[in-house]
Amino acid sequence: MRQDTGQIFKIEDYQPSDYLIPETKLTFELQPEATIVTAQLQFERRKGVEAGTPLVLDGDELSLVRLELDGRPVDASGYQASPQQLILTAPPASARFTLTVVTQLDPSRNSTLMGLYRSNGVYCTQCEPEGFRRITYFYDRPDVLSVYTVRIEADRATAPTLLSNGNPVEQGDLGSGRHYAVWHDPFPKPSYLFAVVAGDFDVLEDSFITASGRKVELGIYVEHGKKARAAYAMDALKRSMVWDEEVFGLEYDLDVFNIVAVSDFNMGAMENKGLNVFNDKYILADEATATDADFANIEAIVAHEYFHNWTGNRITCRDWFQLCLKEGLTVFRDHEFSADQRSRPVKRIAEVRTLRAMQFPEDQGPLAHPVRPRRYREIANFYTATVYEKGSEVVRMIRTVLGAEAFARGLKLYIERHDGEAATIEDFIRAFEDASEQDLSQFALWYHQAGTPNLAVTATHNAADATFRVEIEQSVPPTPSESRKRLMHIPLAFGLVGEDGQDIVAAQIEGAQVENGVIHVRKRKHSVVFHGIPKRPALSLNRGFSAPMTLSMEQRPEDLVFLARNDSDLFARWQALNTLLTDATIRAYRAVSGQANVAHDPNLIATMGEMARDDSLEPAFRALALTLPSESDIAREIGANINPDAVFMAREGLAKAIACANADQFATLYGIHDAGEFRPDAASAGKRALRNVLLDYLSLSSDQPTYAAAQFASATNMTDKAAALTILAHRFPGHVEASAALARFEDTYTNDPLVMDKWFQIQASTPGANAVEVVRSLLDHPAFSIGNPNRVRALMGTFATLNQTGFHRDDGEGYRLFATTVLEVEKRNPQVAARLATALRSWRSLEPKRQEAARQVLVMISSREDLSSDLRDIVERILS
Repeated sequence: MRQDTGQIFKIEDYQPSDYLIPETKLTFELQPEATIVTAQLQFERRKGVEAGTPLVLDGDELSLVRLELDGRPVDASGYQASPQQLILTAPPASARFTLTVVTQLDPSRNSTLMGLYRSNGVYCTQCEPEGFRRITYFYDRPDVLSVYTVRIEADRATAPTLLSNGNPVEQGDLGSGRHYAVWHDPFPKPSYLFAVVAGDFDVLEDSFITASGRKVELGIYVEHGKKARAAYAMDALKRSMVWDEEVFGLEYDLDVFNIVAVSDFNMGAMENKGLNVFNDKYILADEATATDADFANIEAIVAHEYFHNWTGNRITCRDWFQLCLKEGLTVFRDHEFSADQRSRPVKRIAEVRTLRAMQFPEDQGPLAHPVRPRRYREIANFYTATVYEKGSEVVRMIRTVLGAEAFARGLKLYIERHDGEAATIEDFIRAFEDASEQDLSQFALWYHQAGTPNLAVTATHNAADATFRVEIEQSVPPTPSESRKRLMHIPLAFGLVGEDGQDIVAAQIEGAQVENGVIHVRKRKHSVVFHGIPKRPALSLNRGFSAPMTLSMEQRPEDLVFLARNDSDLFARWQALNTLLTDATIRAYRAVSGQANVAHDPNLIATMGEMARDDSLEPAFRALALTLPSESDIAREIGANINPDAVFMAREGLAKAIACANADQFATLYGIHDAGEFRPDAASAGKRALRNVLLDYLSLSSDQPTYAAAQFASATNMTDKAAALTILAHRFPGHVEASAALARFEDTYTNDPLVMDKWFQIQASTPGANAVEVVRSLLDHPAFSIGNPNRVRALMGTFATLNQTGFHRDDGEGYRLFATTVLEVEKRNPQVAARLATALRSWRSLEPKRQEAARQVLVMISSREDLSSDLRDIVERILS
């Protein structure tokens, strides 16, 4: 466990390293408990650095075996070595020298899953962000780029496959049952992109011909017996390669591209140059074991890691403060890919739902930070929704502000200028400014300023002079360490919708810069006047979610209903309906809290029925429209003094009102929207999504498990089976049909960990006070492993983030179980523990009793003297 030094790293303290490492040669003599790593490092003193300046290298729990300088042993008086650092106190006066560092590792005992570890018989590395220092002493920072040659030696019987970055160079036999392989990566890269994998795998092989005619050998390495389940990932990879060539003109640059799927992995996947390592959850899929959501995630994540080859690998980030430079940009690219492969409006709605569920709470709480943070204590804790999801939104806004053509020129210029370099956000912005001849200095505040902006909007119509006036006022709420905010440049896409449902084009617009349906909000207040508008239009704002912000606008319910039925922008249609549903749930919440009767607007109820049967809309869109805002969404809108039980009751009441009023037509639609033979394409997935939303409503209206039990029994794919099981477990807990279905599912999939994760998730998210006891019992289930990140996230992660009534049980027992589990996980894997702990980031928004119970467990965790730097950083920031 890394020692917590309490050090704060600040962006203004950045200094280049004193030395460069142009070439790195590594030899791994793999043994389960005593691996020897020999690193031959060619150093070059930077210009301007004084000869003899000490060389200070990073380490983390390392054991030094031998140290040589230009082939000769270094005297003990010439260096200082600790598990955390190596200092060559008097390097040679020459500008170039070679340092050979030999370290010994114990991969089998490395439960952190960082550096080199061995799990399930597989040797694997994870080096981002600072894992390479657990392998050898090095400049473990992203701005030191080196060309790597790697020799791997291992037992042939247990590790017949030996992989590393780049292209294969040589392989052979060593005798005594051991063999070797040599890999060379010709492209300089930082240490965080280094990878080695050795083990016994099955491999799915294919090839790809690039736009210039080069043949690239493709391989996906998986556990034996699971090769067929990698077929969709291979298809997604090849589609990604074609798309990147066609859309961005970016061609793959090595002779091979390999993916390895492993079961013990902290992240979703890792973009190591030419050797992507994946959590097997995001590679393995077939109709019997994976849901449509799994297929979509595999497609997106395979694309994301492949796209990093240019936006992350060929151009990396100068320091970890620039993390969004590779992640936000590449998330934008994978979003665009998925939008082109699937349905653009449906994909956009899904992106916004994720942003609001994950990033908005981050921006509005104690963990708020800019897209480019200015300081950090533990960099692993900044792989956040702000860096990834909001970072993607910022890139999308650059395209909105500049236009598609100027954006494309800017991105091309950025790649041409910085290929082979470690770049900064300033480099990125400058490329777009130069390509477009526009000043983006105010816009760049999106990178440098935390918080979610709000636009307060009022609209008035004057029939006498045929004008429509829109008043806009922007504000950014204070965030930790940043109470005073500067004015942002917010691109606000809009439309004026007439009585016929068509957009109205104003004869003249004054008061702000308005281009291509976008109001550019730059000042605190704007008064935008539209001339030539004889009748009052419905105002459609933030179309396509043009900016990650909140809107404060009094809109008449009839206007929202009109937009939900007529807006030409499908995102805006969904947003209008979602706003109506949110408002209705909050009204019900207040009524429930005050023990008053709840009466729902019949017009809204009818609109839901109309949306369900509108065949002009694709099924996937209708499924999203029929899905109520989550309990977390409602709680976020309420803001303070939240009672999760009342939120649950209010949401359930609205859902039941919709279900009962539309029961007959929902039953008819359920019967006719069978997707037929399983295909993982977007159209088929959309039909299944709509049918399963309807199934949930039918289960509410009938108060009987008949529909769900029948679907569970007849389902021929995991999407329909898991949906039915979820409804049985959540709607009818303890019912004989629910208990029998859970038992059958467990019996069928007990030997398939990824499918059992779904079983854990379904039970961990079952609402109600009894969830605490259910989760506690599942922690002892034979299929659960506290050392496997997937199992932990499936059970405890689901409980803490999705089960609002169980986790927030009013006696605090959910928090206490959570805290105990987090501390147990931390003993093995501090990174996973720290990410779990973020589930308590919004504790101050709860009603007083729950708030105090949450505070007590946070204080209890923070009082532990042996707490890791990862977990202490999160808990102390949440408490601050």
